Amino acid sequence: MTIAGSDSGGGAGIQADIKTISALGCYATSVITAVTAQNTVGVRAIHPIPIDVIKAQLDAVMEDILPDAIKIGMLDRPAVVQLVADCLDAYPDIPVVLDPVMVATSGDRLIAKETVSTLVDLLFPRAALVTPNLDEAALLIKRPIREKNELLEAALDIFDQGANGVLVKGGHLKGEVAADLLLWGYNRHRLFEKPFIQTQNGHGTGCTLSSAIAVELALGADLELAVAQASEYVWQALYAGKDVVTGRGQGPLNHFHTPIKLTSYELDS
Repeated sequence: MTIAGSDSGGGAGIQADIKTISALGCYATSVITAVTAQNTVGVRAIHPIPIDVIKAQLDAVMEDILPDAIKIGMLDRPAVVQLVADCLDAYPDIPVVLDPVMVATSGDRLIAKETVSTLVDLLFPRAALVTPNLDEAALLIKRPIREKNELLEAALDIFDQGANGVLVKGGHLKGEVAADLLLWGYNRHRLFEKPFIQTQNGHGTGCTLSSAIAVELALGADLELAVAQASEYVWQALYAGKDVVTGRGQGPLNHFHTPIKLTSYELDS
């Protein structure tokens, strides 16, 4: 299940999540928290979904199609964070991947400042993994990250804020190699490096990665393997879509470069 905002341009948010989950052979359910008016160039408007409607979506899905993993994206208000936290309390065994969406690829800020502290307090301890990009990590640790050798210290600082696992995404660092750092303990971390892909089509990369990690966790992978496999999927999606022209700005990845047939599940009785 993905809990996130809608992107009218189709590149990020709920749309990217559903495409990713489907491409990797799983079935996607969704809870929409906000509707954004955006395209490849930028965000024009954000309309928050009423709390009672978000709760109704959560209840409807959880009562009928209980997920094997949950990905959380854009939560634009403290009340929404509280609602999601209360829901997660009833399902402590479902792994959660939290993508703390704060800034769009275009640079537009997507959530209010007061929401950040609520997110840290209520959802970091409930998530198996938190996946900030460089801008989001900088907001959390209150300093910029400019070099690859700063990723570990940033991850440790976020880990100390209550996270169980942290993946600091360093894809926007300058260089020929894109680096992400996974940390799931003070002495447990791994750097994932891949050749940097020169492309304008990176819109929704973070949403795609967090959804792919949630899929791998749902299929039974441990955290390190889930991140490794999801990272490879995203790199391939970026490579397959690097020359496609969609809109006049930041285009999307090619999510369906190698689609997997929907996995069959036996429902719990």
